[in-house]
Amino acid sequence: MTGTQAERKALDVLARIRSDFKEKFGIPRQSGLVPQTRAAIVFEHAYRNPDALRGIEGFSHLWLIWEFSACGQKGWSPTVRPPRLGGNKRMGVFATRSPFRPNGLGLSCVTLEEVRLNTEEGPVLIVGGADLMDGSPIYDIKPYLPLSDCRAQASSGFAGDRTDGALRVVVPKELEERIDGEKRQALYGVLAQDPRPSYQSDPSRVYGVSFAGLNVRFTVAGSVLTVCDVQRRDVDG
Repeated sequence: MTGTQAERKALDVLARIRSDFKEKFGIPRQSGLVPQTRAAIVFEHAYRNPDALRGIEGFSHLWLIWEFSACGQKGWSPTVRPPRLGGNKRMGVFATRSPFRPNGLGLSCVTLEEVRLNTEEGPVLIVGGADLMDGSPIYDIKPYLPLSDCRAQASSGFAGDRTDGALRVVVPKELEERIDGEKRQALYGVLAQDPRPSYQSDPSRVYGVSFAGLNVRFTVAGSVLTVCDVQRRDVDG
């Protein structure tokens, strides 16, 4: 082992996300696509120091550097199949945001909704638009700076500019009443983004997404997503 390797410091987990996404399926493919979602950043004990957040309230957005911890250590491949291309065309891993990467790190831009300095769990940040599964470890938090971070003329490569394609979500009245009013718009936003793999289009197939303690089952025909059942997770496994 070289001196450089011996001196290299392992990354510390600074915090963990507390979100409504208990499973990978259904999580928005990018941060900010569903701005109605809310999550809490809860710091580990060693980092529960309010001084570390001094001045953060002045920023509207934050960068989160985190780990795709649910993907496991399966190694990496130089090419992956992006869902944006239907899952049947390979692109270089560094030309994608695939979770299956050499270091498994994610980068998300979230809105800073609230700073709570004096909770029972120490300082907590409430953020919007996060695309992290509940419990994901966070390694760093940085302020988003419009002057340097925004590139209005940037090109999107094969990913394109996804400004259309949102599904119309239909929820029968009796099922809508089972959804907490504070979570409805966030759930509908998640469903409108079409959680299905791009290569699946069977209108008779029933899908299920876990969100905010609910198992929500739905079908998709054309551009319409219809919710067909809503159950609490403790009732519906």
